[in-house]
Amino acid sequence: MELFSARKLAVDKDLDLVEVAPEARPPVCKIMDYGKYRYQQAKKHSAKHKTVTVKEVKVRPQINEHDLLFKMKNAGKFLAHGHKVKITMFFRGREIVHKSLGQKVLDRIVKDLSETANVEQFPRMEGNRMIIVLAPK
Repeated sequence: MELFSARKLAVDKDLDLVEVAPEARPPVCKIMDYGKYRYQQAKKHSAKHKTVTVKEVKVRPQINEHDLLFKMKNAGKFLAHGHKVKITMFFRGREIVHKSLGQKVLDRIVKDLSETANVEQFPRMEGNRMIIVLAPK
């Protein structure tokens, strides 16, 4: 088809004339809605990006066994869904003197979740909190 008649046909249909293969002899063109095509391409490429959210689990150094197991179970669910988990150990009052108790609890959590998680950020103190971040394997 001639260029002039292809342009006229595209204008009549309120679409765009897009050159698909310029190297071909004769060049190949297509009548399409170019704005819609670009939108679909952008959407297709953005769907490949996965947003990673950080879920937080709060614990205390004197946490009961059942409570700790419950919180670890929740952290395991978060990791299974592909989320990162931030475990925050709160120290209140004189508990801050015994950081080793909190460290033991965090070490146990890391050991129990080691099958599904990697330590992304090792324990560090921020004021009266000790924070560790776990990422799914």
